[in-house]
Amino acid sequence: MKLRSVLLAALVGAAATGAWAQAKEQFFPLLSYRTGPYAPNGTPWANGKQDYIKMINARDGGINGVKLTFEECETGYATDRGVECYERLKSRPGMTLFDPQATGITFALTEKVPNDKIPLITLGYGLSVAQDGMAFKWNFPLMGSYWTGADIILQHLAKKEGGWDKLKGKKIALVYHDSPFGKEPIPLLEERARMHGFQLNLVPVTAPGVEQKAAWLQVRQSRPDYVMLWGWGVMNSTALKEAQATGYPRDKMYGVWWSGAEPDVKDVGEGAKGYNALALNTSGQQPKVIQDILKYVHEKGQGTGPKDEVGSVLYTRGLIIQMLGVEAVRRAQERFGKGKVMTSEQVRWGLENLALDQKRLDALGFAGVMRPISTSCSDHMGSTWARIHTWDGAKWNFSSDWYQADEQIIKPMVKAGAEKYLADKKMQRRTVADCQS
Repeated sequence: MKLRSVLLAALVGAAATGAWAQAKEQFFPLLSYRTGPYAPNGTPWANGKQDYIKMINARDGGINGVKLTFEECETGYATDRGVECYERLKSRPGMTLFDPQATGITFALTEKVPNDKIPLITLGYGLSVAQDGMAFKWNFPLMGSYWTGADIILQHLAKKEGGWDKLKGKKIALVYHDSPFGKEPIPLLEERARMHGFQLNLVPVTAPGVEQKAAWLQVRQSRPDYVMLWGWGVMNSTALKEAQATGYPRDKMYGVWWSGAEPDVKDVGEGAKGYNALALNTSGQQPKVIQDILKYVHEKGQGTGPKDEVGSVLYTRGLIIQMLGVEAVRRAQERFGKGKVMTSEQVRWGLENLALDQKRLDALGFAGVMRPISTSCSDHMGSTWARIHTWDGAKWNFSSDWYQADEQIIKPMVKAGAEKYLADKKMQRRTVADCQS
């Protein structure tokens, strides 16, 4: 009898210890694509996210004592595989949030997350209308959408030409990945074309974009004043090579922020000189957060990828995404219990109440890396700023000041798009009371 009691006590103790250990882990699923035509861009993004988690654990011991865990799931950028990863990982203990890493996957998961109560971070991608937090409770297109990006490029072109009126009669071609991602900026571009009288030429490129000769023949025939490139992965370097072969000036080309990283231009080198793209963040190893990654992760032999990639454009963007997820957990802990594992619903509240001013960014080691960001119940984006950087043949250099997207144009479009989405799905807007839940 006594032996049985001892064994029972031991089992109860073991179970309690296991439950406690489990309760002290915040789980981050990491959807990634390290294979296929999008791997050159997807890999540094994924490495940045992993290294930030490792650094937070090594430097800080987690978030107020809560260790961070993760598991990668390879999607190959395919929507069906992304959904499979989501379904496999969504029930893991300590589930935090998902970063789908693809607009197509985001579209599919947007249908699922309200029922599962798991937030989506879609930094700089996804549904532009999801900026409206009163309609999209679980989507967070932080720091910008394809509408804000397209608007900023057009602002820059208008400034370059001497004013919006100078765009009248100009031809602007959109060479785009023929997918939800590539089509997303079209409504904004069409609205601006109506307002300012420029001609918009749409030039789709079949995914993954390794064959573009027909597209660039169309560009050569129409002779646009500017080309906007909405590409990803191998499509970007291919487009630049085709532009060079066609004789289209690279300094007349402007890419979205997913078409402006090292993998897009390094193989083209001098042939890409003068090419411009949007930038949401800096690159380089000077920022304190990068130095901490090198110190606490790479110098310990724990780096996810090559050391010389640390601080590259997409690696740094991965850091930013992971930092925002971590800070959402930290913000949620302030309300629901410091040192506790947060549920995905509580993390959603944290994402909706981010307040990262410059002082806080500096403290996190992100001084100069990005703009401050502040979200709310109605605004799930929190920042709509970007600038232009230009490839000099060897490196990226900033070539503009910060621009802010024109909310007077975008907000009515977001509201109308959100209302249509709600009507189509037979859903209602959130109430003010729901904002506090």
